Amino acid sequence: MTDDVSGLTEISGVVEDVVFRNEENSFTVMLVRVGDELITAVGETAKPLPGELITAEGSWGRSEKHGDQFRISSLTRSLPGTADGMLVFLASGVLSGIGPKTALKLINRFGDETFDILENHPKRMMEIKGFSEQKCLKLSKEFKQSVLSRKVITELQELGLTVAESTKVYNVLGSGAAMNVRMNPYILCGLVPGLDFTRAEKIASALEEPVEADKRNFAGVGYIIRHNLWTRGHTCIPADRLAAPASALLGLDESSAYELFDRMICDRALEAFDIGERRFLTLPDVYAAEKNIADRMAEILRYPPFELQTLERDIDRIEEKTGVIFEKKQREAIKTAVTKGLLILTGGPGTGKTTTVKGIIELYEGMRFSIQLAAPTGRAAKRLTEITGREAKTIHRLLEAEFDGNDRTTFRRNAGNKLEANAIILDELSMVDVFLFSAFLDALPKGCRLIMVGDSDQLPPVGPGNVLKDLIASEKIPTVALTEIFRQAKKSLIVTNAHRIIRGEQPVLDVTDKDFFFLERDNAEQTAQTVCDLVSRRLPAAYGVDPVTDVQVLCPSKKGVCGTVNLNNRLQELINPRDKTKNEYKSGIRVFRDGDKLMQTKNDYEIEWKRAREGGHGRPEEGAGVYNGDIGILRRVSPSATELKIDFDGRISDYPASLAGELDHAYAVTVHKSQGSEFRFVILPVFDAAPQLMYRNLLYTAVTRARDMLIIVGSRSQLQKMIDNNKTSKRFSALADFLRL
Repeated sequence: MTDDVSGLTEISGVVEDVVFRNEENSFTVMLVRVGDELITAVGETAKPLPGELITAEGSWGRSEKHGDQFRISSLTRSLPGTADGMLVFLASGVLSGIGPKTALKLINRFGDETFDILENHPKRMMEIKGFSEQKCLKLSKEFKQSVLSRKVITELQELGLTVAESTKVYNVLGSGAAMNVRMNPYILCGLVPGLDFTRAEKIASALEEPVEADKRNFAGVGYIIRHNLWTRGHTCIPADRLAAPASALLGLDESSAYELFDRMICDRALEAFDIGERRFLTLPDVYAAEKNIADRMAEILRYPPFELQTLERDIDRIEEKTGVIFEKKQREAIKTAVTKGLLILTGGPGTGKTTTVKGIIELYEGMRFSIQLAAPTGRAAKRLTEITGREAKTIHRLLEAEFDGNDRTTFRRNAGNKLEANAIILDELSMVDVFLFSAFLDALPKGCRLIMVGDSDQLPPVGPGNVLKDLIASEKIPTVALTEIFRQAKKSLIVTNAHRIIRGEQPVLDVTDKDFFFLERDNAEQTAQTVCDLVSRRLPAAYGVDPVTDVQVLCPSKKGVCGTVNLNNRLQELINPRDKTKNEYKSGIRVFRDGDKLMQTKNDYEIEWKRAREGGHGRPEEGAGVYNGDIGILRRVSPSATELKIDFDGRISDYPASLAGELDHAYAVTVHKSQGSEFRFVILPVFDAAPQLMYRNLLYTAVTRARDMLIIVGSRSQLQKMIDNNKTSKRFSALADFLRL
């Protein structure tokens, strides 16, 4: 060990074991043999392997729980050069097909030359019994790839990327990653999360050779558009609105910006089209998604499912069987679903969408149709299952999504491998963005009936587009809007006030014997304190509810005293405080504790789960995939802190602790994250959120998430401002216009 003038210490040794590895952020705990001493080294590093030689710079620290640790600030690795080191390295399982026994055979035969044999003379391994030529060549190729990947990842780190980013960039770009990034750092923009134009600029500025101007400028325009897609929901931007930010970012005058757009259009880096007299610009993949939706819808309208005649007496028989009486619009929807086979069914709470959908299903089943039910999120699919009594899947699960580890999704069900169904009912369409809907339509079999259900007054999707509103606005798709509030629903203030809010009217706030309450508070701190008191004490005492499973706090924002971050911290300490009997796992600034309520924050298709069969009979159902917005209960942190046993609505997952960066606490969640869900008791703080989040559709969406009770806590004036503010952010999209062509 040596010390330098900067205060850092350098160690060199052999990796003996990797104790812990978080693949999300590359945080690693390993045991390193330095001379005769075995030390614990921790830090964000490329994945080390037993037997490797490392040289690390860092400093010594002490953990109360784990004792002395060497905290790594930088690290270089090299392959072992002796037979003993090579044996440990190969026995670790780094190459498929080589375990401890096979590794020992190789070392016994080739000694210190083993790695040279693997890389340069693979056929010599045929001297060992059981090694075919094919196996030798396969092992050699895998060894070279392993060595090469380590070299490339190290080179990417030297360019200024983190270990995790370098690994993801290598996975996307392959062996030429470092060379390609040196030639054009701007290819990083949007390649993996976190690598934006600013990061690319920084890398480019450190290079000896300047990057060609158009490479930089093309990436800058793409970055602006991509930012608008995922933060504002646009699918396209007017050229006259794009010129100013492009000029500011790239240091161009406005006429040069327009010339740049023309060059990008010629190079197919941008797509351009006119709506009316205005020119719009977008990225090729977004254009392709919206155009594909329009083309597929036009095809369905041109070649509709075979026509069936539905007589009034068919609906009468359903009424006799179910005891339900359908009103005029509901009957129209049911008949349209059969005769035309393409329908948008929309309407607010209490207008009978669920009853109508059940009527359509009854009619389809009477015709022996094969029916699939789907929704955008796990909770929305579960709710659809509960209200229809038939299994519903997430759209991702229906399409058999696959995830490549770099936030890129592909679907096994696609244009070349269609779904198998005579009819599909797609719920909560307001949540579906253009990319997912385009992929869904690709997999829709010819002649399949499609019923799309949603509330057009709900919030638009988190991703790009406004599919439901655009389909309705085109006036090309058969649409039935349910408007009559049923007598039973009128008894609920949640329902009546939701309709008052969406009409811009003041909700009824002074009734205290219903299901809708307003508690006025003078400031944000009083509001937050009341919310916490309601969840942890008052509601459980008054109604016997479970504060974790029955009550949900919905917030307009993550930030502020009444935002999800602050309320989650406070509610965790009230509902699930630290206890020596509870295990904990720390992930960044969050502490996950046995009993915590958690939410999955990104789609992960590889997390495995099991669900017990009803009645406990037979083998449990098994599957994979946990999705953005899924809420679960952390049943147990394993004693080794390597697994979190999480119950996602009955799907039990031994969740790898290395993926805990995909989790957040869920005592309080944003209104946007609650879309498609329903909760028994909802509490909505209305006080200190950013003005752009205080608008009517967000309030309406929050109110309609409550089933048994809604409590709004906060400022009467801010509540009124939300109702008055019907100026939701304008989303530029082209789907309605494409449908009209």
